[in-house]
Amino acid sequence: MDRRDFMKTTGTVMAGMALGAQAFAAATGPLQAPKGRILPMNRGWRFLPSVPSGGHEPGFDDSAMAKVTVPHTNKMLPWHNFDDKEYEFVSLYRRKFRLPASAKGKRIFVDFEGAMTATTVYLNGKKLGEYKGGYTPFSFELTDHVSFEGENLLALDVDSTERADIPPFGNQIDYLTFGGLYREVNLRIVPKSFIANVFARPKHVLQKPALDVLCYVEEGHAGQQLEVVLEDGGKTIAKTTAQVAGKETVVSFASLPKLKLWDIDNPKLYSVRVRLIENGAVADEDSRRFGFRHAEFTEHGFELNGKPIKLRGLNRHQTFPFVGQAMPKREQRRDAWILKNELHLNLVRTSHYPQSRHFLDACDELGLLVLEEIPGWQHIGDAAWKDIAVDNVERMITRDWNHPSIILWGVRINESKDDHDFYTRTNALAHKLDTSRQTGGIRYLYDSEFLEDVFTMNDFGWPLRPPRHTRYLNTEFCGHMFPTKSIDNNERHLEHFIRHARMHDIQGSNQQYSGAIGWCAFDYATHSDFGSGDRICYHGVMDIFRLPKPAAGFYKSQISPEKEIVLEPAFHWAIGDSNEHLKTAMFASNCDHLKLYLLRKEGWKLFAEVDPDRAQFPHLKYAPFSVDIDKALGWNWGDLKVEGYIGGQLKVTRQISGRGADRAFELVADETALLADGADVTRVVVRVTDEFGNVRPFANDPIIFKLEGPAELIGDNPFALYGGVGAVWVKAIDKAGEAVLTATHPRFGNRSVRVSFTAVEAEEV
Repeated sequence: MDRRDFMKTTGTVMAGMALGAQAFAAATGPLQAPKGRILPMNRGWRFLPSVPSGGHEPGFDDSAMAKVTVPHTNKMLPWHNFDDKEYEFVSLYRRKFRLPASAKGKRIFVDFEGAMTATTVYLNGKKLGEYKGGYTPFSFELTDHVSFEGENLLALDVDSTERADIPPFGNQIDYLTFGGLYREVNLRIVPKSFIANVFARPKHVLQKPALDVLCYVEEGHAGQQLEVVLEDGGKTIAKTTAQVAGKETVVSFASLPKLKLWDIDNPKLYSVRVRLIENGAVADEDSRRFGFRHAEFTEHGFELNGKPIKLRGLNRHQTFPFVGQAMPKREQRRDAWILKNELHLNLVRTSHYPQSRHFLDACDELGLLVLEEIPGWQHIGDAAWKDIAVDNVERMITRDWNHPSIILWGVRINESKDDHDFYTRTNALAHKLDTSRQTGGIRYLYDSEFLEDVFTMNDFGWPLRPPRHTRYLNTEFCGHMFPTKSIDNNERHLEHFIRHARMHDIQGSNQQYSGAIGWCAFDYATHSDFGSGDRICYHGVMDIFRLPKPAAGFYKSQISPEKEIVLEPAFHWAIGDSNEHLKTAMFASNCDHLKLYLLRKEGWKLFAEVDPDRAQFPHLKYAPFSVDIDKALGWNWGDLKVEGYIGGQLKVTRQISGRGADRAFELVADETALLADGADVTRVVVRVTDEFGNVRPFANDPIIFKLEGPAELIGDNPFALYGGVGAVWVKAIDKAGEAVLTATHPRFGNRSVRVSFTAVEAEEV
């Protein structure tokens, strides 16, 4: 039975869904399809937060509708203290386009990467169908109803309500989904017979590497050939051909030249370029990027390329302040960069849905491992709901199977109860689609039925229970059990820090613990029946603006000092911010010895020398440091200086003011050069610090922004600092030039950043 027949027997054939290998045929990754094959259509949309009568018709006057660029949120919001009902409505998007002359005689598809939550598509006034789902890609064929000579109108009803018939909805969920056409849209122009998808599947990686390239051809026939080229940075290193053999043709490379394996420290990437040849000419061409690597959960932990790795990760929601999920490529990629290079993680879980391809591309490039899972949160719906969830498994896998960073498919609804028949279907489908990866299912029941390859378990308890099965991964801990705000006092921050450190410490006590994924990386927006009463779950080791809390320092410190020397306090230096006064101070560091000094009238006075706290953290390679401040200083106070040593040599010095005064105001942009495409953005961080650059956590001053030039401001204005920090985003419009953002602090005056915008080519349609 082929895969299409298999899907029919599982009941997942649904309106508007392109099944099997065509679930997401648009190319993923940075490699571009042949010119004219994939045409972006992200600019020039018209938007209305309602659907008026006649709104789908070509003759409807849309001149009063807002002109927007995709990704687009249906409602701009403050970063907290808003109601989710504000974005739960049905909106109208309209986009006019003309096909290039070269499209005549070809098949035309529109590919949506993501719209929240259900999308009804109309072409030139004709309804094509509805797609149910906000996190997975979908396509509609336009060929039979499109005008090849004149103007066309694509109209969308985007329903952003929480519909009980669509995962993850049907009951409570602990996160907000927001609304809008929040991922990119492409027009795909292909011949009658075309390459629908490609899966580059390495095999025998640890022995004699080989490669199977699974080529999915629509309307293919035996008179056609497939030419597959293996490339390294655009250079051909191997080539082979095969006759088309139905919808799925496996083209194999039995022997290959010497290759480099993809690894977390050296994420080597290759590509395959596939040409469909008919009558001696190239009829269609497409390409995919991938890596050679062997990832496996074993009875003694996780191994990458045969080497054991203790997994150290955090969960990530893809939502942002102000715009929800509608952040473009640059910010999606930056999240991966933060996780890898600021927090020094080796794993991220995409909780609780497939996330942006831009984020996954960056994980591939950076060497950040990924556990990806289908949409859902505790609730399992009726038979039709389950059919959508099974279809989500296919769409997730067939979109993302070329990402070497992905090591595990999550095929259960997060924290749901057992459902034998349902999860037999999801697990079997994942194995049928991808024989190269293991499956997991995120559960909270310790005695849950084990149908997958890895027992993935949310365990928030302490002491931590032993592994339930030989292949075991803790996928959530801490989080809602101990929410922590950046404005909380030292005692709470210390406990938050310890809970993350000790969980990763205990992983080293048993080789069957594959590792642990903390809840979570970033604070996120939630419903009124969760969180801290302001629609925010303060569960992150970073805040919602991606700025660190003290617990982030623990993750940052778990890296070789050859790569970065880390010395981060797990407290703010204030004698009376704890009950009675500051007793224990902890530091996250990969040094092997610390010296602490207090500034007195006569100069710096050494008051403590400490080694890593092996008594509390015996299994961590880079254990935190604990200092008994009460014993060493009592009520003495002043500026603090900490020196970090490795092998007896001074490597890093950190100073913290003891004067309790705000001294400086900073304004820093992540990037200062953007594209004038109407979507590109950069984060601009504001912070108040002491004289040594340490954030003053109780500064809450109102900051007033002024933006001049071809750009828009995303964010509250004025903006009240929270925990001494905050951020807004500068967004491009479709005009080149330079913008200046000025931030005014009530005492420290003005700070400015300049951002340049480079012109880009107009879209072809």
